[in-house]
Amino acid sequence: MSESELKPDPYPTELELRKRSRQLWAKFSDGADFELSAEYLRVHSPSAEVQGHGSGESLLVLDKEDVNIDRIEPIGRYAVRLVFDDGHDTGLYTWPILYKLGVGYEANWQRYLERLNKAGHQRSAETDGRKPEKF
Repeated sequence: MSESELKPDPYPTELELRKRSRQLWAKFSDGADFELSAEYLRVHSPSAEVQGHGSGESLLVLDKEDVNIDRIEPIGRYAVRLVFDDGHDTGLYTWPILYKLGVGYEANWQRYLERLNKAGHQRSAETDGRKPEKF
């Protein structure tokens, strides 16, 4: 068995909810760390409501520029539930999903913006989905 096969998948060593800036900061066991906005996490929720019930592209979620995370609920040792202030609280952010959202941020965010544009929807906030404007 190779060394890479023995290494466990990265898992969060720290999670911090930054309500004021509407961000979740996650530091992982491999040293990677990500600042992800509530908007980004909400529109990429792993819930069936967002991902759909079959294969194919996820549903396009609109008007979440001002959404925030009310709280983080631990689910065993493998995931968290993010409770958003718009009432959305389904979908478990497992460690692999959260890590994948961090690593794939640039491509995911760009694809989301392109889908919004194609749908003729304009975002109300000019942020990159990760670092909201400072007030």
